[in-house]
Amino acid sequence: MSREYPIIAVTGSSGAGTTTVRRSFERMFLREDVHAAMVDGDAFHRYTRDDLKRIFREEPERKNEVSHFAVEANLLDRLEGLFIEYGEHGAGTFRHYIHAEDKQKIESGYRVGTFTEWQSLPCGTDLLFYEGLHGGLVTQEYDIARHVDLLVGVAPTMNLEWIQKIDRDTKLRGYSQEAVIDTILARTDDYVRYIQPQFSRTHINFQRVPTVDTSNPFEVQDIPTDSESFVVIRFRDPSTVVFPWLLAMIKDSFMTRPHTLVVPGARMSLAMELILAPLVRHLLSQRRFR
Repeated sequence: MSREYPIIAVTGSSGAGTTTVRRSFERMFLREDVHAAMVDGDAFHRYTRDDLKRIFREEPERKNEVSHFAVEANLLDRLEGLFIEYGEHGAGTFRHYIHAEDKQKIESGYRVGTFTEWQSLPCGTDLLFYEGLHGGLVTQEYDIARHVDLLVGVAPTMNLEWIQKIDRDTKLRGYSQEAVIDTILARTDDYVRYIQPQFSRTHINFQRVPTVDTSNPFEVQDIPTDSESFVVIRFRDPSTVVFPWLLAMIKDSFMTRPHTLVVPGARMSLAMELILAPLVRHLLSQRRFR
């Protein structure tokens, strides 16, 4: 952890909704005049989409090994190295993974499923913001979580997470529903082994819970709207949270445990900004300048 060069990480699986949290942070950074180095966890995948197709075709027995959730399928040494270098010097290298929705990069000549070249982070940033799969990972070889000053987990109920992934990957990324379901099933072991344990290390978890029937996530259906859900927010250290103020500021919110606040889904963005903005300000106020 670094007080001079703080690191914020949002961790969650594919389709969990980490992008929604990222946008909340981006709005907050703009409003607070915070200059953040933005890093996408997908950039640390080991394989391009063509690499994966070749492996699945020529070495089908490796299908589970190359799941994006798996340690073996990611450049975790480079990710941890980035966190170490940024925490010590405010510097590091990163790249981008090209998704179908990255229209500008595709128009510049990049193909979907490939990477940009490695490049240096911009100079003079206030903090590093990471959004991806492994911001809170701990294994025998890697301890990425220890470098993070604020770790936020996004973990909707499992069925909702799958519905969101199927909807995104079929509508935005061109996969068939059968292909997305196959991917979900192939990643299950790695999800349990590498993704879920991270939510016990987070400082705050946001878990969206639908109030409509999602009992069969593999049935074609619309994603439950914000108004059709609640968000369960768990704080690792409740002593740092002014719950009466949050309850007064967020209409129809309530507590279920001493460390757990529940808010209507439609007020999730408001809750995030009320909770996270003071934490960002505190991180920046603690910076040590040489």
